[in-house]
Amino acid sequence: MNKVILMGRLTRDPDIRYSAGENATAVARYTLAVDRRFRRDNENATDFIGCVAFGRQAEFAEKYLRQGLKIAITGRIQTGSYTNRDGQKVYTTDVVVEEQEFAESKNAGSETNGGYSAPRNANPAPVRGTSDMGSADGFMNIPDGIDEELPFN
Repeated sequence: MNKVILMGRLTRDPDIRYSAGENATAVARYTLAVDRRFRRDNENATDFIGCVAFGRQAEFAEKYLRQGLKIAITGRIQTGSYTNRDGQKVYTTDVVVEEQEFAESKNAGSETNGGYSAPRNANPAPVRGTSDMGSADGFMNIPDGIDEELPFN
């Protein structure tokens, strides 16, 4: 079984590219800074893990993910290799993202990283804990007509 679950912060905005050909597919690459659970000599240790998302997951990353945002992902480890321009073989290890979701509210993120900007081309729904909840049960309201933009059905 090859299954990975990570929670961390994006080190920078995702790098989005599109494959060549008639059926261009979005490919998003980003790095997650994931804190290690245990400390050594009272120092924090962080791993920087490369992630790659394809298709709708990549489009979601392009639209909603920004540097400093805390997210949780599930996916699988994929290794590979290539020969660089100097003729040296380079080995790679990435997490291929299968699912990704927000791991904190927008307000929490702005307190921890100095504020991240709103998503490009997005009208975010009110988030639990804000004055514009719209529902007494604590669930956020999702505006009509954005079903195509949601990463789930």
